[in-house]
Amino acid sequence: MPNLRYTVRLVSAFLTRFKILIGLGILFGIIFFFVLKFLLPAFSGATTQKIGITGRYTPSTIPNSILLMIGDGLTKLSPDGSVEPGLATSWETPDKGKTWIFRLKDGLFWQDGKKVVSSDVLYQFSDVVSENPDDKTIVFKLQNPYSAFPSVVSKPAFKKGLLGTGSWLVKKLSLAGSYVDQISLQNKNGEKIIYKFYPTEERTKLAFQLGEVDEIKDVLGPSPFDTWKKAKIAEDVDTGEYVAVFFNNQDKILADKNIRQALSYAIDKDSLGQMRAISPISIDSWAYNPQVKPYSFDLEKAKGTISKLPSDVKDGLVINLTTAPVLLPTAEKIAKNWEALGIKVNLQVGSGIPTDYQAFLAIFDIPEDPDQYSIWHSTQTASNITHYQNPRIDKLLEDGRSQLDIEERRRTYLDFQRFLVEDSPAAFLYYPTTYTITR
Repeated sequence: MPNLRYTVRLVSAFLTRFKILIGLGILFGIIFFFVLKFLLPAFSGATTQKIGITGRYTPSTIPNSILLMIGDGLTKLSPDGSVEPGLATSWETPDKGKTWIFRLKDGLFWQDGKKVVSSDVLYQFSDVVSENPDDKTIVFKLQNPYSAFPSVVSKPAFKKGLLGTGSWLVKKLSLAGSYVDQISLQNKNGEKIIYKFYPTEERTKLAFQLGEVDEIKDVLGPSPFDTWKKAKIAEDVDTGEYVAVFFNNQDKILADKNIRQALSYAIDKDSLGQMRAISPISIDSWAYNPQVKPYSFDLEKAKGTISKLPSDVKDGLVINLTTAPVLLPTAEKIAKNWEALGIKVNLQVGSGIPTDYQAFLAIFDIPEDPDQYSIWHSTQTASNITHYQNPRIDKLLEDGRSQLDIEERRRTYLDFQRFLVEDSPAAFLYYPTTYTITR
């Protein structure tokens, strides 16, 4: 006990004598921490930006716009989808598209400082065998000829740990189950970008409202931020995707091409207030055909077609229209258009692609290459959601993915669009306007 009392008195005397110095030390410590934490990054220009994005992504399906910040592919795509050199300076196929040989550029380095060699460049293709005869050559052997393969390897390639050749380095990747929760990037100047992913647009907007993120990208509606004084809103037309009504071509009613065409004519596309899309291929693509049937609003023509239907078909005609919550306002307008034909419309709202439907209003991501074999070919039962079958379209799709001459391919896809749109397995409506909202 005497030793304890002595220690307490000694500490008390020390604190009394040096309390001013101790207080100043604590104060300067707090200031020093504040400078390191906040002021120095501001003076150096190093910032941290938090961006919210809607969608569920696994590490292998992270949006390409983010991957391109981290790394490069063997090729890259120009705005019209044409293939240009990337990590590879050249490529060739000695056997009409079944074998592809790529040769790497000189002076390429990974983000860890190591030189890029062919064996480092890894793509995970289930039906492709790759070989590396030397450090600068990669050989891909496909099971079948595929003329669009150079566009496939425009996807960035990485070493283990998402090490790429780009200017942004992955500092951290967090998962929530099997999905990416957030990914943190940093460049050589110390600037950071943190992408956070949310399952729905409503959740993304809530994250912005709560201050979890400073910016949200590619939302389909600006509300409620269009009334915020401290929110900056930028809009853009996304020609990389389109909104369409997909018809179930195996449905007993919609199997009739005339009914599908009548429903297409009956939609007042101009009233939707968006940039028109008339084809399954992007307006920006080198293969786009501007001369397909546009299905401009023509209610009288649609009524004429419906009036010619057998009485047992047109009497009590009912169409079930399914869509996602974000497209419900558009679906309601389409329902009113169809009801003007004397058709009863049942609106159904859900998430994901329904297993069984009549008409499905959805946003569709357009492939960067005009090859749409997986979407419209009759053999593609899993991905051909309209269950569309047409021998002429099958043949055009088969030709398009085997032709190596770019002009020959273009002519094939011009015909593909013309005949597909005429058959109307889907009603192509518009390219969606998307919004970027910044605090």
